[in-house]
Amino acid sequence: MSKPVLRGGTWYLRRRVPKRYKTVEPRREIWESLKTDSYRVAMQKSEGVWLAYIEAWEAKLAGRDGDAVQKFRAAQQLADIRGFQFLAIDQINLQPLDDILNRVEATRGVDGIPDEITAAALLGTVEEPGLLLSDLLAHVEDLATYDNRFKNDEQMRVWRSSRKRAVNNLIQAIGKDLPVVAVGKAEARAHKKFLSQRVQNGSIQIETANKDFNYLSGMLSRFYDDLDHEDPPKPYAGLAFSDRNTEPTQKLEVPVNWILEKWFAPGALDCLNDEARDILLISIETGSRQNEIFNLPASAIRLDDPIPHILVANQMSENRSDRREIKNMPSRRQIPLVGVALAAARRHPNGFPRYRNSSAYSNGVNKTLRNNNLLPKGVTIGGVRHSWESRMKKAGYANDDRGELMGHSRKRTRGREAYGDIMSLEERLAIAQEISLPAPDHLL
Repeated sequence: MSKPVLRGGTWYLRRRVPKRYKTVEPRREIWESLKTDSYRVAMQKSEGVWLAYIEAWEAKLAGRDGDAVQKFRAAQQLADIRGFQFLAIDQINLQPLDDILNRVEATRGVDGIPDEITAAALLGTVEEPGLLLSDLLAHVEDLATYDNRFKNDEQMRVWRSSRKRAVNNLIQAIGKDLPVVAVGKAEARAHKKFLSQRVQNGSIQIETANKDFNYLSGMLSRFYDDLDHEDPPKPYAGLAFSDRNTEPTQKLEVPVNWILEKWFAPGALDCLNDEARDILLISIETGSRQNEIFNLPASAIRLDDPIPHILVANQMSENRSDRREIKNMPSRRQIPLVGVALAAARRHPNGFPRYRNSSAYSNGVNKTLRNNNLLPKGVTIGGVRHSWESRMKKAGYANDDRGELMGHSRKRTRGREAYGDIMSLEERLAIAQEISLPAPDHLL
């Protein structure tokens, strides 16, 4: 870093313009007053002043040579450096005359001639990026790389397919593949009208349609956030279907008597393969979500610990197929293994490779059990999670304790901020043991 130069009692920054920036900076050397007579203060200020020059030159290079996205971001950056909010030209036309004149004056370079790149930034003539809707998903996936770092192949497939469906529905609704920046309230309303017909004819549920809106809203938010847009449009804000005549849905429980009399009967579960049967048995005594069990890596099955348990947590690996993302952070928990769950885990200490990273488990097991008259009408195997909570409720455990063991947010369950330590594994074990079902010998 070159030292400041004293001229007439004021310290100045004096530095040569690097070769990289000669095409966007006509001066060979920069002289900039640091507005101080203190050498110490001048040294502190000089680095920041020089970095501001570098930042502006880099923005100019990007504004001249970059792609559409880079030019748009560079324009926003240059406007900010010059002390203005970036506005599109149609917005600038609505500003007070003094503000417009100030912007015009600020476009002038040191030679008094307007700089083309700076003028485009301050007067809003830079075109917004022309990314098409058909390319939005790939762009957003790239932006979400870090957020999706724990997802395995199957989880990424699900993540993509739901968003791809939403984008395709929007394109169908408006009849063409528009640039993303052209999606406004009118396009969002067309999307809603398109889906309303499918809701009315029963081809999709209201909640499926609303997911479309949520996915589009999220993708557009990422798109504009990446552009550092000062006031991003929100065409899907408040857009949703509702039906006051729709009763809230709730998964039915698998009754405890059904489990004991039907599933625990000798040979009853022989219709399932070993892995499917034991995933089901673990879910009965842990209340875990099915994918929390069949996606377990070997390292998360802790059979040799003083209290045998499974660990539900995000899993990172260089190999994406070995990764695992849990539903949310409250879902991270230790779950003690008791009764048939402990026996099942001991039979599969390395997990369940047949179903890991797959979506085949739930439908397959539901179909098999139903075909063998082993499921009550209207009930699915997901109901064992709810029956496990009901067993806790009948045993007198409070709502927030039940929620914690189920992997729900303590804050949401309590309806206020959650204070204090989380429940220990020993405390979890005591509850699991109290509500455990009598295990038949043939399942141990």
